[in-house]
Amino acid sequence: MQNKLNEILEQARADLSVASSIEETEAIRIKNLGKKGLITDILRSMGKLSHEEKKTLGQAANTAREEVEALINKKFKEVKENALNKKLSLEKIDVTEPGVRKTIGTPHIITITTQEIVNVFRSMGYSVIEGPEVDTVHYNFDALNAPKAHPSRDMSDTFYFSEDILLRTHTSPMEVRIMENMKPPIKAIVPGRCFRYDTPDATHSPMFHQVEGLVIDEGITMADLKGTLATFARLMFGEDTKINFRPHHFPFTEPSAEVDVSCFKCKGKGCNICKGSGWIEILGCGMTHPNVYRHGGVDPEKYTGFAFGMGVERVALLKYEIDDIRLLYENDMRFINQFK
Repeated sequence: MQNKLNEILEQARADLSVASSIEETEAIRIKNLGKKGLITDILRSMGKLSHEEKKTLGQAANTAREEVEALINKKFKEVKENALNKKLSLEKIDVTEPGVRKTIGTPHIITITTQEIVNVFRSMGYSVIEGPEVDTVHYNFDALNAPKAHPSRDMSDTFYFSEDILLRTHTSPMEVRIMENMKPPIKAIVPGRCFRYDTPDATHSPMFHQVEGLVIDEGITMADLKGTLATFARLMFGEDTKINFRPHHFPFTEPSAEVDVSCFKCKGKGCNICKGSGWIEILGCGMTHPNVYRHGGVDPEKYTGFAFGMGVERVALLKYEIDDIRLLYENDMRFINQFK
C-alpha cells in the first residue's frame, strides 16, 4: 500500500509539472483528493487493516495527501498568476501611441436656420409655441377660412389619415389653437414640420419646415406688419436689406401679400440668385381674416392683427446659396460639415 502511495505522489508531481491552466489543475485535484480520488480510496480501504497497520498507513496517507494538496495549491497560484499576466499583456495600453481623433458633429442646416429665425423674433418679444404635426381638417382648413373647393384640400395635395385627420400642410393651424388658449395681446411664432403631396425635385419636398407668426392686439395695422418684417429681413440678411410687398390672396388673411427681400448677393443689381430682378420672394403674410378670429373666439370688432409664414428650407437655400433642396435630406456629412 505504501508503494501505491508513492506511485500516486510521483504521478501527481508529473501531472502538475505539465498542467498549464486552472482547469487542468482542478482535474488533478479531483483525481487525487476528490470523493472518489486515489488517496481518498486508500484512506477508505484501511477499515480491514489491523490497528498497527492503520496507524502506519494512515500516517503515510495523510502525509501524501498534505504533500499533494501543497503541490496543487502552489500550482493553482502559479497558473492564476500566469493567466493574469497574459491578460495584462494583451490589454496593456501604449501611452505613446497617437490617439484617435473624435469627429465633432454640427447642427443640421435646417436646425441652424430655424434657430436663426427664432432668435430674431425672440429679440422682438415673440413667444415660441409648437403644435401637432397630425391635425384635423377643421384646424388645417375650415378654421382658416379655406373653402371646400380649395385645391389644397384635394386628396392629391394633402396626406390624409381619414376624412377628418391629416398631416398638417402648414403651421397656420396653430393660429386658431393659440387664440383658443391665449387672450390678446398675442405675439407668437410657431416653428415646425409640414407635409404636402409633392414630388421631390430641386425646389420641392413632401416634408418641409415652416415658421408661422401671429400678432393680435388692439389697433394693429398693416404698418406694424411691414415694420416687423422689415426688421426681420435686416436682422436675418443684413442691415442693407429692403423688403417689397406684392398683393396676393390667402384665405386666412385680408389684405394679403407676398414679401420679397432685396437680393443679399447682388444688392438689388440682378444676379443668378434673384434671376436678374434684384428681389427674392421670401414669405407670405397679411392681416388676419375676421372669420379666423371668430373660429378662435376673438372679437374681430375689438382686435386686429397679422400673420405670416415662411419656409425654413427656402430661407436656408437662399441665404447659404444652396441650389437643390434634396441636399438637405441626404445626410451627407461632407455637405453638413460645411456649416460648422
